[in-house]
Amino acid sequence: MLLFHRSLPVVLILTGLVSRCPAQDKPIPEQETILSITEWRRLDSSVDNGLRFLAAQQAPDGSFETIDAGQPAITSLCVLAFLSRGHLPEEGPYGKHISRAIDFVLSMQREDGLMCNLPVESSYVQEGVSHTGMYSHGIAGLMLGEVYGMTSEIQQERIRTALQKAIGFSRTWQTRRKRLEVDHGGWRYLVPYESNDSDLSVTAWQLMFLRSARNAEFDVPERYINEATDYVRRCFDEHKKTFIYAGNERRPSGGVVGGGIVALALGGEYQSERIRAAGDWILQNRHRTYNAPGLNGSDRYHYAIYYSSQAMFQLGGEYWSTFFPELMETLLLNQREDGGWEPEAIRDGVYGRAYTTSLAILALTPPYQILPIYQR
Repeated sequence: MLLFHRSLPVVLILTGLVSRCPAQDKPIPEQETILSITEWRRLDSSVDNGLRFLAAQQAPDGSFETIDAGQPAITSLCVLAFLSRGHLPEEGPYGKHISRAIDFVLSMQREDGLMCNLPVESSYVQEGVSHTGMYSHGIAGLMLGEVYGMTSEIQQERIRTALQKAIGFSRTWQTRRKRLEVDHGGWRYLVPYESNDSDLSVTAWQLMFLRSARNAEFDVPERYINEATDYVRRCFDEHKKTFIYAGNERRPSGGVVGGGIVALALGGEYQSERIRAAGDWILQNRHRTYNAPGLNGSDRYHYAIYYSSQAMFQLGGEYWSTFFPELMETLLLNQREDGGWEPEAIRDGVYGRAYTTSLAILALTPPYQILPIYQR
């Protein structure tokens, strides 16, 4: 089992510079040393400024600022951002922030295991819980799986109970009857929407949650993972040579393509033909004005860079060395003086700057290799 341990410092080495973070001991592979000493210092400074901004956005109840329907997903993303820089619950400058946020997320679990206790609309609402609730479940579950083992004994026991219930909820929804055979093994929204009952975006978060819980030695049978992974493979479009959103919505986007790569790479499929083809798609579509709509005017910018950055790190080599320096430069140039990044230009702007800032930080921190779920 690969977990954080409070007593083990991590040593991150890029072109001779040593940077210490209060977590796991894992040097960056030599082939990933693509930043100069100056660039590494700029990266550290940017991430640290972003975390200071996030800390200032936390409410007394432990949540991070967003609309109601954004919880507990946005608070969970903020916790992951702190963890990705090596910060731990109850330790260092953000220890209390992290612990309060975990308590808030735990407080939002329903009795049936769903990690979102807000009222669900009777029909689909784009910015409602009917849309966001299953995202919140996967993202919160992933965060709790990653933080399990770092917390106090009391909080750890609460997390254990929450994860067991959350795993059960995910499996129940994964095995619900799907209208289309192609959707078997995946997840979508809390209410039916159009003809598909699964999509790659929601499924990727659920799959990462289940893998994180399994890594933490929770009981997640292999068939849960295999059925979800098979669904992700069915989302690869042989004609477009990349991953698509869902069966009847055959559009690729940075978030969907990156999510497909990450979902399969974390299961060991690093260099298959489909993974490399999807990586080529990301490289071909990486030149994009900061925070501007992408393909079809609907590709969320920060969501896309988060998944694309994680995907390119999993692919490594020229994919990573071509993609990351350009992304880093774009994000550093567009970081505001207070350390945050702008809300989305379309749709997801309603979720606020804590959302976009946490995703920007998570897009910048793959080189640290601290979060176990994203390690290669």
